[in-house]
Amino acid sequence: MKSLKYRTVSANKETVKKQWFIVDAKDQVLGRVASKVAFILRGKHKPYFTPHVDCGDNVIIINADKFILTGNKMADKKYVSHSGYPGGQKFTSIENMLKKHPERAMEKAVKGMLPKNRLGRELFRNLHVNSGTEHEHEAQKPEVLDLNTIK
Repeated sequence: MKSLKYRTVSANKETVKKQWFIVDAKDQVLGRVASKVAFILRGKHKPYFTPHVDCGDNVIIINADKFILTGNKMADKKYVSHSGYPGGQKFTSIENMLKKHPERAMEKAVKGMLPKNRLGRELFRNLHVNSGTEHEHEAQKPEVLDLNTIK
């Protein structure tokens, strides 16, 4: 008598096929862009998603300084950093961050939505953020990704 054998297929570094995508953040809400980009970086949109493997794609974000924030977040939102010394806590508003490092706010938003482990740090290397429309990854032939198609 024949029996059916179902096997779970697990992706690994050799079987994963990576693509390059471009996301335009102009006039998009920061958190919504970040969550959808983290979804793509993680690889959850692929049928062979494996939680412990980097099976996500590479994402280029252009116009990263032209996002919008809802409510009073542009004035009220603060980023906290600590030097490790007593009294070493520093607060930076998002307005000051956009003046000094325009792409850093988008990077922090996406990084906060990735896993906090070795895999998350590896996935973050697949993100490329640019404050203008120019990027240096034309050789990879990236496809334009419409964030409204991602659920």
